[in-house]
Amino acid sequence: MNDSAVKRALTAIVMADVVGYSRMMGENEAGTLQRLTQYRSDFIDPTIALHRGRIVDSIGDSLLLEFGSVVDAAQCAIALQQMIADRNASLPDSKRINFRFGVNIGDVIVKDRTLFGDSINVTARLQTLAEAGGICFSSAAYDQVRGKIDAEFTDMGAHQLKNIARRIEVFALSAQAIGEM
Repeated sequence: MNDSAVKRALTAIVMADVVGYSRMMGENEAGTLQRLTQYRSDFIDPTIALHRGRIVDSIGDSLLLEFGSVVDAAQCAIALQQMIADRNASLPDSKRINFRFGVNIGDVIVKDRTLFGDSINVTARLQTLAEAGGICFSSAAYDQVRGKIDAEFTDMGAHQLKNIARRIEVFALSAQAIGEM
C-alpha cells in the first residue's frame, strides 16, 4: 500500500472487554450471551451514540470504539461503568457482567471504516491492565481529560505492554473512584 494512499486520522480509541467471559461462556453460554445482548441493547449501544462514538468492531465480548474527542470517550466509558455497576448490583456474582476499559488517543489508519495501527494495539493492551469496573488511560489520553473530568486518577507509572516497543505511562480510574463520581 502506497503511504500517500493511506488514509489516516487522529482519533480517541476505547477498547472494552468482559472480565471472565470465557469462564462465563463455559458455565452458561446461552445465559451469558442473553445478558450481554440485553446490556448492549438496553444501554451500552445507546450510551456510545449519546457520547458521539461509534462501534468500529465487536467480537464476542469485546468492543472497539471510536470518538472524535477523548473527553467524550472518557465520559462514555465512565457512564458505562456506572450503568453496568448499577445493573449488576442486584445480581449474584456468577451472573454479573463486568467490563474493563482502555482509553487512548492516536493516529490510526482508516480502511473501509475499520481502524488499524499501533494506537489500536496500545489501547487493547491498556484495557488488560484495568481492574474489573475500571478504566486505564494512556498518558496521551490522560493529558486531554485532566482537569476536564472530576475524577481521582491513579498514576500507575510506565508499563512495558505486550508487543509494544515503547513503555507507556498509564493512569487508572478504579471501580471505586468511578462509583464515587
